Amino acid sequence: MAENGKGVKAYLVGSGIASLSAACYLIKEGGLEGKNITIFEEAEKYGGSLDAGGNPEEGYTMRGGRMFEEKFNCTYDLLSFIPSISDPKKSAKDELMEFHQEFFWNDKARLVAGGKIVDVTDLGFNERDRLDLIKLCVTPEKILGIQTIEEYFQPHFFESNFWFIWCTTFAFEPWHSAVEFKRYCLRFTHLFSTIDSMSGIYRTQFNQYDAMVRPIVKWLKERGVKLEMGAEVKDLEIKISGREKIAEQLYYTQNEKDLTIPLASGDLVFVTNGTMTANSSTGSNKKAPVLQTEKTGSNWNLWEKLAAKSKDFGRPEPFCRNIQQSKWESFTVTAKDSTFFDLLEAFSGSEAGKGGLVTIKDSNWLLTIVLNHQPHFYEQPPNVWVWWGYGLFPDKEGNFVRKKMSECTGEEILSEVLSHLRFNEKASHLLETSIIIPAMMPYITSQFMPRLGTDRPQVIPEGSKNIAFIGQYAEVPDDVVFTVEYSVRTAQIAVFGLLGLDRKVSPFYKGQHDPKILFEAWKMLHRK
Repeated sequence: MAENGKGVKAYLVGSGIASLSAACYLIKEGGLEGKNITIFEEAEKYGGSLDAGGNPEEGYTMRGGRMFEEKFNCTYDLLSFIPSISDPKKSAKDELMEFHQEFFWNDKARLVAGGKIVDVTDLGFNERDRLDLIKLCVTPEKILGIQTIEEYFQPHFFESNFWFIWCTTFAFEPWHSAVEFKRYCLRFTHLFSTIDSMSGIYRTQFNQYDAMVRPIVKWLKERGVKLEMGAEVKDLEIKISGREKIAEQLYYTQNEKDLTIPLASGDLVFVTNGTMTANSSTGSNKKAPVLQTEKTGSNWNLWEKLAAKSKDFGRPEPFCRNIQQSKWESFTVTAKDSTFFDLLEAFSGSEAGKGGLVTIKDSNWLLTIVLNHQPHFYEQPPNVWVWWGYGLFPDKEGNFVRKKMSECTGEEILSEVLSHLRFNEKASHLLETSIIIPAMMPYITSQFMPRLGTDRPQVIPEGSKNIAFIGQYAEVPDDVVFTVEYSVRTAQIAVFGLLGLDRKVSPFYKGQHDPKILFEAWKMLHRK
């Protein structure tokens, strides 16, 4: 263990995977004592956007599920020293890798339309689509600027099988940033040849809260790290002298008390600026979730205060000012028997945990569902089945339920899914034996919104002596937001950089420079 951090105190805003990762590296690589690390979380549950919870009686819920792939080097470095939730003798990384060997995806029903599986052998490109996609990948980000995907491509591109697969795998909307879309195309060039089967996708054995957050928090608590729950960081007092920036005071509220922490020389502050799951709300079988449009909590509000102090701290407005374009809705279904699993396994030709995403191409809501390996929750009993789905266009009227998805109850959302899949004979039974919890998320794809290169602050802003930004809204050139990998990479950059460690950030894989991978991608691009 390094000795660099002895006596140093660190304060982390938010308890998402970026903060948890940073705390781990502060101890393992930086030599900080756990008792000198404090994580502030305004909610009563840690984990940030890697959340999941519930029970068989009231229903399980998770706002999302993250996918992994072979080249997530930062994530696997982190998980390599965290004991797994199922077996402390093995690492969380080993658990994930072993699970992938048995339950790798081989999607046989990636797209569905008219109640039938769509043949995706042909990705649906015309020559203009191919040329535009290649051109995008070689166009500098500064030239693309705030251009959107729909401004860059012709209308035909958005009718291709490729677009339906790609946008629902990663949750892109046509009005999102062309820069972020380009980054994804480059970052995942090595997955392009398997885009139809999704065989290059990895998943954790359980939901990410159980598989990652719980084991990491256990590891941190065993080392004395303090998690202050219900603690909202309101502001930082920062001394700015020329380009130099030093945080000197931290202000937070807990138990209705305003508290201040003076920061000594050498103390460090890690800020998770912005959050994709802020102001989320849930519904029920009989109730639709309510869209909350007023920003609350520290992540956005704190960033706005810090941005006003220096342009080097970024600009949050592009990410949080257009909820209509950053929101979508997910839903978690808890079933009392295996009926839905049996039906979808028979329809798709894949058993749960191996089939991947199923997108209903002709759904007005653009619905996507997935059957995860069971149990998906660590304490989930054997007689309960949990599956998940989401809709990218919640403000459109359903094809069968003539309401906006955002206005629908859980039962109405399930009815729409069943009608699309032509599972009508079992609809009454499934509705009677399922608990459906929809979740509306105003900022879920806010990190994809069009922005300039300076709108996200650098992980360690110019001249910063003790402040770092971590998470989805800090800038890491070339890497892609909306991934666990991105958050862990920001944590590595922040910790290794502020402590001046002789430890390199885990290597960034760039498959677009490999001729073999490029050739395979080119073949897929022209496959018919």
